[in-house]
Amino acid sequence: MVQVTRKDEREANENIIRRFNRRVLQSGVLAEAKSSMRFEKPISKVERRKKAIVRRERKADKAQKARLGIR
Repeated sequence: MVQVTRKDEREANENIIRRFNRRVLQSGVLAEAKSSMRFEKPISKVERRKKAIVRRERKADKAQKARLGIR
């Protein structure tokens, strides 16, 4: 959890935002949230690779048919 100090009486709002952003970045909360969003289970990686192979084969087959003039 990020600890945020309170605003001083004479402190500008831009400084508060800058200080908050710096603390969030230094704490690593944002990086951790982004990495958890992109996390994939190993099983899904294998499935994704298989689907990519099928996609490439279909694309090559379609290109082959286009060269031959077959629909």
